[in-house]
Order: sequence, then structure tokens, then C-alpha cells
Amino acid sequence: MPRRKFRHTHRYESPGDRSHQEYIINQPAQMTTRSELLRLIKGGEDTYLELKVKLSNVEKITQGIVALANTSGGTIIFGVTDQLRIEGVPDPEAVRDELVRICREEIVPTLVPNIDMVAFDSGKRVVAIDVEARNRPYRTRDGRFYMRFGAEKREVAREQLSMWLDEVRPLGYENVPLFNCTEADFDDGLLWTFASGFAEVNQNLNMYQTAEFLKKDLLLAVGGSDEFFPTVAGLVLFGKKERIEQLFARSGVIVSRFSGENGNAQLIESVQLHGNLLALYESAQQFVLRYVDLLKGKPKKRAVEDTLHVKPRSIYGLYAVREAIANAIVHRDLAMRDIPTRINIYDNAIEFVNARRTNGFVPPASRAIRYGITQRLNPQIAAVFGRREYGASVPRGGLPMVLKQALEFSGRRSEVFTANDEFRLKMYGA
Repeated sequence: MPRRKFRHTHRYESPGDRSHQEYIINQPAQMTTRSELLRLIKGGEDTYLELKVKLSNVEKITQGIVALANTSGGTIIFGVTDQLRIEGVPDPEAVRDELVRICREEIVPTLVPNIDMVAFDSGKRVVAIDVEARNRPYRTRDGRFYMRFGAEKREVAREQLSMWLDEVRPLGYENVPLFNCTEADFDDGLLWTFASGFAEVNQNLNMYQTAEFLKKDLLLAVGGSDEFFPTVAGLVLFGKKERIEQLFARSGVIVSRFSGENGNAQLIESVQLHGNLLALYESAQQFVLRYVDLLKGKPKKRAVEDTLHVKPRSIYGLYAVREAIANAIVHRDLAMRDIPTRINIYDNAIEFVNARRTNGFVPPASRAIRYGITQRLNPQIAAVFGRREYGASVPRGGLPMVLKQALEFSGRRSEVFTANDEFRLKMYGA
């Protein structure tokens, strides 16, 4: 068994960077003792420990921190030789500040490091940075993923990357780069229509340089000067339909109409929609309109004669349905392969089913979500999709608005629940 990972209790960040609750919890801060540090160094390098004489190569240090964070966390100590001899660093404060900068600017998502500076009686001082594996996966700014294997760090091979990312199921999956995408995979018309909507920045835009715009302006791609790796968010927002279907098939939506009040009834029609989020949003609305009526205002009561052999079409609030569709395609957990987004239309209800990890989400979170309090998936996607310039015309109000309008239309409370890694919203019609 590997020895127990070393953990510091001192977190290097200003009180302004923390919430009041975190600030109280972390006080008082206890520094690492010399005896703890010596005991750690004596064991030598392994999966959880790396020793450095000095901080000289920023690129390699960044890779080492990313590798520890993507594995199980660990510690890097500066000022110690490969022979486990303590040499110290001449300016520990500068090393500390550079480590903080690396964690904030060179690593995605940003790391908040735990850093200690320890002095010995000889006057030599070392710096120890402790890394926690909280929000995997982490990558370098140019889109590289690393993991630690024993005393070595290795880059995750591209052919293994998809499988590994599925295993860690990251909340930040929208930021994962896609290595098999090119500029030709993007809908330039949609992308530059979006860009042209921002008159105040148009003068600085290098129009029609897709790669540069996605990397430097929208932060939806990574890579060096000669590389272009779009993120998942970039592809699903601005990608071409046929390429999204080939490269990211699970981003589609299945819309179905059943002749009954649940999924066990006869299936009338089912279509799998593909394309970028704007195309999915519009196509889903068109399918829904084939089978129900959508009104802006509360409907008047309809007199239904007993002689009618066919039930009238159900009526729903226009804004509630639009917002429910938007939530379904924007806030789904794209890291989960086997649970597609579904919109099921029944005789008396519309059901929206989404992939959403159940672990850590229910039951308190499933209640809080009714009040608009939840951990948002895909914040970058949501930020672009909700902009008027993107063209989706999404209503405001979130799930609380959906629930309120659905209740006003039908007089029946919508059902919201999570189970088996699925989030379900079922609203009833009038």
C-alpha cells in the first residue's frame, strides 16, 4: 500500500477570496512542522510526493501540479535534491508567489493551493505546495492532461482521454478540449452573427478568424500558437450539425409523442434531433407544437361536449415550455454517455428527462431547485445560450417560472424529482 498522503492545513489565499463560512472554518491555520516535513522527505518520491531543487521550468511544474490533482492529490517540495538532501531555496516568498500564479493562470480549472514555507536551524528554507483533487479533470492552459504513476507523471494519451473523462465524470466537462475538431467543423454564419451583435467590441475583432476568435475572445478553445482544440462547449454551441452528430452524438435530443398518459402507451412518433444548441432548441419547439398548443396568457375554460370522440389538444404556457426545453439542453450532464436527453409528450403532460448525477444531489438539492437554488452545470454554455445575440430568445425565470406558469395553466403542480442519475420535470397541460 502507498503511504498515507501528506496533507497541509494552511491554505494560501486572502480572506477576500473566500466566503465568510470558509474563512471561519479554516481559522486558526496551523503551519507544517519541520518534523512532519522531514518524515515526508525521508520516504522519497512516490505517487503523492515530488521533490524539486528549485522552481526553474514553469511548464514542467505546471504539468506536475496537474498530474497530482488528476490522480489523488499530493505534495511538491522545493529545496530538496534527488538524494533527499535539503538545500533550501534562496527566495521562498518568490517561489510561493509564482506557485500561486501558476495555479491561477496556467491550470484549468483554477487551483487554490495550500502552501507552506518551513525554516530550519541551518537557515535553509523550503517551500511545500499541497494539491487536492477536488474538481477533476485539470489540464494545462494549452489543453494537456497529466496523471501520476508512481514517481512519474505522464500525459494522458488522446485515445484514452475520452474513457478517463467518463470515469471521473467532471462537472466541468464543457471545458474539455476535443482533439479531432477543426475550424471547418464550425458554423461560421452562427458564430459571426453572434460576434456582430456586440457593437462595442467589433472594432477589435479579427473577423472570420474562427480559431483565434474561439480561443482568445470566447475562451471556447485551447492550444498553442499553431494548435486549435475546441472545447465541448464551443462545439455544441457553434458546431455544424453533421459534425456534431459524428463527433459528439450524445449531444442529441430524443423527442417522442405517446398516445396515453405515460411511456407505456403506444408510441406515435419519435425523432432524434441533432445539431448545435440553437438548432436543437428550435427543432424541439417545432416538434412540441405539432401536438400541443402554446399560449402566452392563461387559457379560458373550454366547454367540452360529451359527444366528442377525440380529446382536444392540451394547452401549455409558451414561456414555461421554452424555458423547460432550454434547461434540458443547456444544463444536462454531458459527461454521462448512456442517458440521452428526452422530451416525452403525453395526452395530459410533457416530461423532460435529463442526465444528472444523483449522488450528492438529492434530496435537499432537489427541493432547493424549485427556488432556483442549484449547482449549475455548463455555466459557459448557459452564458452564451442566454445571450440575445445567440438568437435563442430564452425566457427569464428558470425553473421557478416554469413551475409557476405550469400551475397557473393546469391547476396541477408539476413533478420534479431525481433518480438513477436522471433529472425529471413533468408539467401538466390544461
